[in-house]
Amino acid sequence: MPDTTEPETATLHAKGILAEKWAATRQQVRRVWALSKPYFSSEQKWRVRGFLLLIVALTLASVYLNVLFNDWNKLFYDSLQEKNQPVFWTQLGRFSYLAFAYIVLAVYRQYLTQLFVMQWRNWMTQHYLGEWLAKQVFYRLELARYAKTDTTSVGTPDNPDQRIQEDIDRFTASTLSLTMGLLNAVVSLASFVGILWSVSGGFAFSLMGSHYDIPGFMVWMALLYCSLGSVLTHYIGRPLIPLNFEQQRLEADFRHRLLRVREFSESIALDKGEAVEGSQLKLRFGRVLGNYLDLIRAQKSLTWFTSFFGQAAVVFPFVVAAPRYFSGAIQLGQLTQISGAFGEVQGALSWFVGSYSDLASWRATTDRLTGFEALFHAEPAVAVAVVAAADVAIHARDLGVSLPSGAVLLAHTQIRVGAGDTVLLSGPSGSGKSTLFRALAGIWPFAIGEVALGQDSMFLPQRAYIPDGPLRDALSYPQAVGSHTDTDLQQALVDALLPELATQLDRVDAWSQKLSGGEQQRLAIARVLLKKPQWVFADEATSALDQASEATLYQHLTAMLAERNGALVSIAHRPGVAAFHQRHWVLEPQAPGSEARFRLAEKPA
Repeated sequence: MPDTTEPETATLHAKGILAEKWAATRQQVRRVWALSKPYFSSEQKWRVRGFLLLIVALTLASVYLNVLFNDWNKLFYDSLQEKNQPVFWTQLGRFSYLAFAYIVLAVYRQYLTQLFVMQWRNWMTQHYLGEWLAKQVFYRLELARYAKTDTTSVGTPDNPDQRIQEDIDRFTASTLSLTMGLLNAVVSLASFVGILWSVSGGFAFSLMGSHYDIPGFMVWMALLYCSLGSVLTHYIGRPLIPLNFEQQRLEADFRHRLLRVREFSESIALDKGEAVEGSQLKLRFGRVLGNYLDLIRAQKSLTWFTSFFGQAAVVFPFVVAAPRYFSGAIQLGQLTQISGAFGEVQGALSWFVGSYSDLASWRATTDRLTGFEALFHAEPAVAVAVVAAADVAIHARDLGVSLPSGAVLLAHTQIRVGAGDTVLLSGPSGSGKSTLFRALAGIWPFAIGEVALGQDSMFLPQRAYIPDGPLRDALSYPQAVGSHTDTDLQQALVDALLPELATQLDRVDAWSQKLSGGEQQRLAIARVLLKKPQWVFADEATSALDQASEATLYQHLTAMLAERNGALVSIAHRPGVAAFHQRHWVLEPQAPGSEARFRLAEKPA
């Protein structure tokens, strides 16, 4: 008996591959729809859908014009062959208005498509910015990126700036372009397959004494030609998908390092760190070029095939239809009509072949945005519950604080700071003083417990964020410009020992680069004196100042808080700062094997 095991195994393997590819295609469609649906279901949905229908209508009109051009080809070239001058001039006149209509459609189709993409990108960018900035997600994602263990169940993010700025642009443009391209291909196929079937005639041949007649022979040849081309294109171009994904990631990493050099230019220059930064930039750019070389090699292999495929398609219909033309069965006009119809059918069936590179890049972009979208809604592994309080600066119950590695810094800690309190927090370097502040502020994801935080609170980090632009914007941050009068702004600068800046409110500059470390800390304190919060938490907020300036600023802070019956909690190491605080907290190391590394103890002031 013949052995049928191998053929059956091969059939099952082929079916498995097809099922896998079909599942991957459906998953890609679901991802694209998940990213697109919010826009088409937004408050602008009717305008958006109407706009899209207009673009679809222009696409269908373009296909209809191609049908008319195909019919015109037959009449025009037949008039040339027959030397029929009246028909020749008539068809030239017909061509003029067909061409004019085609130009108008092409211009407005491109214009409206670009306008639609711009509006879609605007909506998605606003949406992603809102999600990224909401609830300090941007901070949590950066922690996850550098933590030893992920804070989310979906993995560690990379380069959110690139995903928002570049990936959204690519996604919106590619999605609409590929969708309209596919629609154009489907409608062209439906429009021209009947024309090709009717004008191509049949193909008759005899084999082993039997006579066969294949109707619509050119249609079957186009189907066979394009099916073979699509399969080969997929197998040749498969490496492009992961290579495109990796290329976008490596490009973003390289750009991120460049931005870091720009952000810390002064520190790098003082440390003479140019050589180290240069080597790091060269290393990252080397990875960019290495992956890009693999990408262009894969693209070269695909281009070899698609170029051959496209050039062969030009002459293929003439070769197949030539016997009928030279036998006199068809005229020159019908031959050009067959060629044109074959080209449209072949182009429609070959949409996958011609769009494969764009599809590979589009899929990589979709995967990145889908992963980024999932990160917005991922909850941290643990989190402290922060509620607003009106009568206390802070009241923490059963507070536990850990590091990203899982090491416990504090456990079951009770904290209360009320009106009129001034508290100094100290402890060894690395004991988690700043981390405790982050947990109290509600932004540290590796914390548990309950925290009641004063509604009118303000946290002062050691290095405050100072945006570029007019000085009044930097001083008012994060409040809206115009929240304070110029007199108040100037007085805050004078009280913060920056009188020379009081007359420069409208000066535009890169203040984080222009001001020294001490001046930046004084500007941050000027914000506090300007806003006059009731509860202030200062983390080494005067570490870059001389002792005299530090004492003056603490005098201003404590006087302001006394007027508001507020409270002050400071992290500091200098003995001079202790004079402005009535209470003293210390983070004391615990013995090895204890539940936590440190405990919070109160010492005599």
